[in-house]
Amino acid sequence: MNPRDIHAVLFDMDGTLVDSDAAVERAWTTWSAEYGVDAQRVLAVAHGSPAESVVELVLPGLEPTVRAAAAARQHELQYDDLSDVVPTPGAHELLDLLAKRGLPWAVVTSADQRLADARLGAAGIEPKVLVTIEDIAQGKPHPEGYLRGAELLGVPATACLVVEDAEVGLQAGKAAGAYTAALKGLDGDLKLTDLHQLAALL
Repeated sequence: MNPRDIHAVLFDMDGTLVDSDAAVERAWTTWSAEYGVDAQRVLAVAHGSPAESVVELVLPGLEPTVRAAAAARQHELQYDDLSDVVPTPGAHELLDLLAKRGLPWAVVTSADQRLADARLGAAGIEPKVLVTIEDIAQGKPHPEGYLRGAELLGVPATACLVVEDAEVGLQAGKAAGAYTAALKGLDGDLKLTDLHQLAALL
C-alpha cells in the first residue's frame, strides 16, 4: 500500500479512535446476566459487531421486536458509562495530521447515534462525517457502512483506508474495496501497533 494512494480515512470508533473496551465489556457482562447468557460466550463474538447481530447469535430465533429491544437494552447500559472512555494512543496526533494534509476522514461505527456522540464527546473527537448503525440497513461485516462513509466524503472506497481493531470491521472494509489497517494483532494491508505508527506512515 502506497500512502499516496490514500485519499480519505474511514475509522471504526470503539477500540480504534476511542478506548472504550472496558465499558463495552461491562455492558455486555451486565446484559448477559440479565438475559441468562454466558458472558464469555457473548464477549467472544461481540467486539465490533452491531448489538442486534450479537443478540441474534447468542439468542437465535427471537421475534424481531424482542431482538430489537434486547439490542436497545445493551446500548442503554452504555450511554452513561463514560468514566474511563478516552482517545486511543495517537488518535489526536493522527487526526491533526490528516487535517494538515487535507485528507478527509469519517467514523463508521456499529454504535447508535446517541452512544457514538457520547463516546466521541468523551474522547474529544468531533467527526464531520459519522455513520452509525442507524444510518444503514446492514452492519459489519457487510460493507454498507464503509461504502456510505466513502460516499459522504466524496471519495471512492477503493481510495480509502479503513482503520479497524475488529475482524468483522476488517471484513467490511475489504468487502468495500478499501485498503485496511489493522490494530490489535489482526491482519490487514497494514498491521499497526497503534495510531502513532499510522501517523508516521502517512
